[in-house]
Amino acid sequence: QVQLVESGGGLVQGGGSLRLSCAASGRTFSTYAMGWFRQAPGKEREFVAAISRSGGSTYDADSVKGRFTISRDNAKNTVSLQMNSLKPEDTAVYYCAAAASLLPGGVVVRDSQYGYWGQGTQVTVSS
Repeated sequence: QVQLVESGGGLVQGGGSLRLSCAASGRTFSTYAMGWFRQAPGKEREFVAAISRSGGSTYDADSVKGRFTISRDNAKNTVSLQMNSLKPEDTAVYYCAAAASLLPGGVVVRDSQYGYWGQGTQVTVSS
């Protein structure tokens, strides 16, 4: 099992930047593909970005492509989401998630494939 704890959320003006971090417990972090999702009030949870076990493959949602960057450090059991050029529509609770994966280079996009979730961190972007 793995436990996930997000941090780094907050209030930022439009055009600004934030860096979210997710710390994972356990010694098997490198066996999990990781992802970030978000949920805005009144909306369904949506995929933001994913990264493979090795960190060699990433995939971003079209809505954040070119603005957000996902990365991981398997030595430190962390996954991060660098968010630049933030927009008010990026306002949401952001969740880190882990999916057991047999493929070192595979990314996981569907939320139903993620077995472990953090508690979320609020990101609010003002206009």
